[in-house]
Amino acid sequence: MTGTDWAGWQQSWDRQQEWYMPDREERFRVMLDMVEALVGPKPRVLDLACGTGSITSRLLRRFPDATSVGVDLDPALLAIAEGSFAGDERVTFVTADLKDPAWAASLPYDTYDAVLTATALHWLHSGPLEALYGQLAGLVREGGVLMNADHMIDEGTPRINAAERAQRHARMDREKAAGVLDWADWWALAAADPVLAAPTARRFEIYGEHADGDMPSAGWHAQTLRAAGFGEARPVWASPSDTLLLAVK
Repeated sequence: MTGTDWAGWQQSWDRQQEWYMPDREERFRVMLDMVEALVGPKPRVLDLACGTGSITSRLLRRFPDATSVGVDLDPALLAIAEGSFAGDERVTFVTADLKDPAWAASLPYDTYDAVLTATALHWLHSGPLEALYGQLAGLVREGGVLMNADHMIDEGTPRINAAERAQRHARMDREKAAGVLDWADWWALAAADPVLAAPTARRFEIYGEHADGDMPSAGWHAQTLRAAGFGEARPVWASPSDTLLLAVK
């Protein structure tokens, strides 16, 4: 695996994700702003459903004294993450299924200053997500934070939702026609790569094409996090299609 261009795979993943979320970097910036504001520049972070380590890479560029534990189940994305951060003692990766009640037993630390996750927990239905929030409340130290950046749909605004979706998909169609890789295109490239082919096959055995989760409103997330034991919770950033929800223990 030493000859694999891990930086190239990271960049390719970023470009594919930005097709769906053009405000992705702004969302990460605000997330790290809030980390610094609430827990300081040397946090111990749990990068939840970490994928290729997108949050961890931005965290360490901004806060060189931070430490990060990335957790995921996807063997292909974890292969990219592990290759990208090989030799960096600030970073640990753990393979775990967040739907397994005992997943946290695999973690190297009992508590964290911040739990950060982005574009991931919509893979879970509301019941398992509520249970996960309860577990995370036990992992975040007093005064620590949890931030979830994801699609959070308010079903009470159907006209706004429809207009936003139409606008977003028109942009995506134009960019796709210009050659941008979508989710399926990106995974086809990974499946054809000599190093990533086997973990990609395992990944599709685990997940299928895409999980069928829920996208409840920001209000639901805030209420559920407060019920789980967080003292405060509200959005701190939003685009027309995405929300960054911050909870403080």
